[in-house]
Amino acid sequence: QVQLVESGGGLVQAGGSLRLSCAASRSIFSVNAMGWYRQTPGQQRELVAGISSGGSTNYADFVKGRFTISRDNAKNTVDLQMNSLKPEDTGVYYCARFLYGFVIGSPRDWGQGTQITVSS
Repeated sequence: QVQLVESGGGLVQAGGSLRLSCAASRSIFSVNAMGWYRQTPGQQRELVAGISSGGSTNYADFVKGRFTISRDNAKNTVDLQMNSLKPEDTGVYYCARFLYGFVIGSPRDWGQGTQITVSS
């Protein structure tokens, strides 16, 4: 099992930016797709952005053009740059590791989550 540790959450005003980072505990990170999910109040956990082992990215419609996912396989990290934040982006954000190199199916491992609060 791979441990995932998120950092970078916090409180920000609408229109502001935050950068989340997720560090993986094992070097096999490079062969796995990674993703960022979020759970907003009253909603189910949903995929925000994913990145394949080869670096291909995909985004939920509600973050396209605002969020950018990236990975550094040498450091075993995956980041989520969040710009133009909106109050509806408030929620708990989770880092996730997929079993294979593509963002498909359910993640194998989850981080503990980090709270993002966007004030209006």
